[in-house]
Amino acid sequence: MIAPPVVHLAALMDTSQLLAFLDQHQIRYTFHEHVAVFTSQQARDLIEPLPGASAKNLFLRNKKGDRHFLLAVDDMKTVNLKTLAASRGISGLSLASPERLMTYLGITPGAVSLMALVNDPQGKVEVLIDEDLWSADALHAHPLVNTATLVIPLAGIQKFLTATNHSPKLIEIPC
Repeated sequence: MIAPPVVHLAALMDTSQLLAFLDQHQIRYTFHEHVAVFTSQQARDLIEPLPGASAKNLFLRNKKGDRHFLLAVDDMKTVNLKTLAASRGISGLSLASPERLMTYLGITPGAVSLMALVNDPQGKVEVLIDEDLWSADALHAHPLVNTATLVIPLAGIQKFLTATNHSPKLIEIPC
């Protein structure tokens, strides 16, 4: 196994710094604390329903390990990585290791969400978002930890992606 390249991130943000970043950029959100969740199913089972769309977030890499992707998809959908890779012209798409997740986004498994892009100032991570998710009024996102969820209006997500210099590619993930 080839180790991921060492990427020297600027000082990683924690949850309070992320919230300050959102406030600084006038991005509205509501904050909901809860027990730790590691999967979308656990979130559905353990967290009271929140307004907006719940996202399943996957941190992926290509076969060579030189491209990394953050995929946000409606949490009720199943993602076929082989089909997704073929549709995007990516060789050998697979889940990235926890070490790569820490290296590129500064978070641990279970905390993956679009908010982790705040820790990717160099724009090394490509963002893929399910078209159906992108049509929601608001999205759920972990604020760098899996013990809380933010509900952010779609306009706020768009503003956040612009503020972190990420241009999402909208893709169709079939139901």
